[in-house]
Amino acid sequence: MRTILVVRILAVVLVVAAVASLEAADSFNVDPVHSSISFQIEHFGISYVHGRFNKMKGEFSIDKDDPSKSSITLTIDTDSVDTNNGGRDKHLKSADFFNVKQFPTIEFKSKSLKAVKDGYEVTGDLTMHGETKEISFKLNGGKEMEMKGQKRVGHWADFRLKRSDFGMKNMLEGIGDTVYISVGVEGTRK
Repeated sequence: MRTILVVRILAVVLVVAAVASLEAADSFNVDPVHSSISFQIEHFGISYVHGRFNKMKGEFSIDKDDPSKSSITLTIDTDSVDTNNGGRDKHLKSADFFNVKQFPTIEFKSKSLKAVKDGYEVTGDLTMHGETKEISFKLNGGKEMEMKGQKRVGHWADFRLKRSDFGMKNMLEGIGDTVYISVGVEGTRK
């Protein structure tokens, strides 16, 4: 009798676990080939210099039914900064700016997501140049597709931050403090 009861309880637990896993949000790895992080910053008040980071990795899970269960992590390789000018890139990698030897990555970890019109409000910790600050931005997108039998989803966000908030105060008189950032990520289901 106990064996039958244990088997029935085990069967119920397995069914509940299977249903819960079907309802859970999909998890995605950031596809670095189809994702980008670019920035622009003012140069002496007369124009903007544009750049990008060529190497990143991350993962995200967006629960549409309960965004509070969602998470996003992104790691950017600071040595991959690219402004289409080797001399400037070398200077950006130096201790004057990103200091890639001491701070090889920029990292973002979400703390909360909440649904807003046409997307999500994301709040999380951004760690750059040894400083961690809480930032918020609107995450747009969320369209899904199948490609070669693999589910993909895309999101994008535009926001700005002050580099001086992260201890990058060099040359503020000529290079703007406000950095405009554009992130586009495409994820493949794990």
